[in-house]
Amino acid sequence: MNSFTWFRRVAFWEGISYLVLLFVAMPLKYFADMPKAVSIVGGAHGALFVAFGGLAVWVMEEYKMKFKWLAIAMIASIIPFGTFVMEKYWKREQAEKSQEKTI
Repeated sequence: MNSFTWFRRVAFWEGISYLVLLFVAMPLKYFADMPKAVSIVGGAHGALFVAFGGLAVWVMEEYKMKFKWLAIAMIASIIPFGTFVMEKYWKREQAEKSQEKTI
């Protein structure tokens, strides 16, 4: 499995964890007095966010992407549903860049 595939998989789970944090854990904290939900989900999301950022840098370097690509990826990760919207672009980019590497 290459770096772009790992990046896309982590992006998916990072997006899921962000939505769970925003729409499940945060309401539980403020409306059901369950702050532990944010601690648990927030920790998992934080680890996935760091992995996402590291993998994004790896992909950028391996596939010779511009810094703009990294900036867009990081912005997508902080917008709810952003990583899901970007998935189709990343999948297409991965196919194009993989073809270029084999030629």
